[in-house]
Amino acid sequence: MGKTLFDKIWENHLVKHIPDGPDVLYIDRHLVHEVTSPQAFSALKKRGLKVFRPEKTFATCDHNVPTENQDKPISDPSSRNAVEQLAANTAENGITYFPLGDPGNGIVHVIGPQQGIVLCGQTVVCGDSHTATHGAFGNIAFGIGTSEVEMVMATQCLLQSKPEQARITVDGRLAENVTPKDVILYIISRLGTGGCTGCFVEYAGEVFRNMSMEGRMTVCNMSIEMGAKGGMIAPDSTTFEYISGRRFAPSGRQLEECKAFWQTLRTDDDAVFDREYRFNAADIRPMVTYGTNPGMGIPADGVIPDEAAGCDSATFDKALAYMGFRKGERMSGKKIDYVFVGSCTNGRIEDFRAFAKAVGGRKKADGVTVWLVPGSREVASMIESEGIGDALRSAGFQIRQPGCSACLAMNADKIPEGKYAVSTSNRNFEGRQGYGARTILAGPLVAAEAAVTGRIGVPSGL
Repeated sequence: MGKTLFDKIWENHLVKHIPDGPDVLYIDRHLVHEVTSPQAFSALKKRGLKVFRPEKTFATCDHNVPTENQDKPISDPSSRNAVEQLAANTAENGITYFPLGDPGNGIVHVIGPQQGIVLCGQTVVCGDSHTATHGAFGNIAFGIGTSEVEMVMATQCLLQSKPEQARITVDGRLAENVTPKDVILYIISRLGTGGCTGCFVEYAGEVFRNMSMEGRMTVCNMSIEMGAKGGMIAPDSTTFEYISGRRFAPSGRQLEECKAFWQTLRTDDDAVFDREYRFNAADIRPMVTYGTNPGMGIPADGVIPDEAAGCDSATFDKALAYMGFRKGERMSGKKIDYVFVGSCTNGRIEDFRAFAKAVGGRKKADGVTVWLVPGSREVASMIESEGIGDALRSAGFQIRQPGCSACLAMNADKIPEGKYAVSTSNRNFEGRQGYGARTILAGPLVAAEAAVTGRIGVPSGL
């Protein structure tokens, strides 16, 4: 029997197999931010230890940071303390850190690939569930808890039981106004939030082969939202071109040697997966969510159904009540109050290019608040150098400074109670964007349509 891509990377990193127990895996890259690392650093210090291999760990501040006035001291005491602690802990342990204002600063899952820190065929972990993003490069990448963060810091290894594997194949060609975000929202709507529980998912087929790296990262990012431990896509020429020339990436002869190895990282033809799913690209349309989990999704011009995959009737009814929606209602035409473009899901330059193109010279709708938040300082610089910033500001939009922002209610960017927000982030749970906030997940094109019309609708500015 052949081996999957996941099998090959797992075996390459296997330090020890414990009979009737977990495996000991070597970890290539450990990404750190200000929220989940303080306890781990404190625990190491109490034991008289320092980070074992600091050159394998990279840190940034992103969750707690404000997206305005980043040149000034952080006003919120708890946020300021978290960021100051990260600066002190990384300095004490010799860890590369990208502080606020640094050209390399940004959301951890945006800057890892952008800086060439994350390559191919690696094991990548971070104290954040959306570490799955980095599987887009053909990696085993997953989120870990605080005690596991400490374990990696102390040993550069991690105890893990090998999970089941699933393959999701999407063939055909996507319609022009269908984005990678629509692809993953469609898949989750079909499989439900528990459709791949505990699995590592490999995405295969024509649709993913034709995607940019930014698009592949969007898809892998949301693997966790259908219960998966992570998602991955086999590396190819698109991957290698993205990596080449980045700050921490190999270059010259070393890069060529790496590429020769990376080209071997693919699933064998006779490999067998625990689960197989197939979808047709022609069936995928611009998507929105209507409930309080990412599996409650339909086309932007669709009708709210009577049930959702993997969702019991009581949960379904409760979700609709929270959102103020009813079965049989159309999503198109529904009024919205906020639009958020950003996050580790859709905060890359490709997302802002798509948003600006969809706006197409139109103006922001009256009464709608729009937050455009780049995922990194580098993305922010590209927005300005490409003229996107001037075009969007002239349309009435505000471009803020990098950070996790309104993805989660952990900073000042919160959606008020009862208000509707079209969000390009990854979760629409109750209170995710603020107490009582009502989140409608979508891609950057649907977000652009909402921003200029004030209502849900199919993208028309293309």
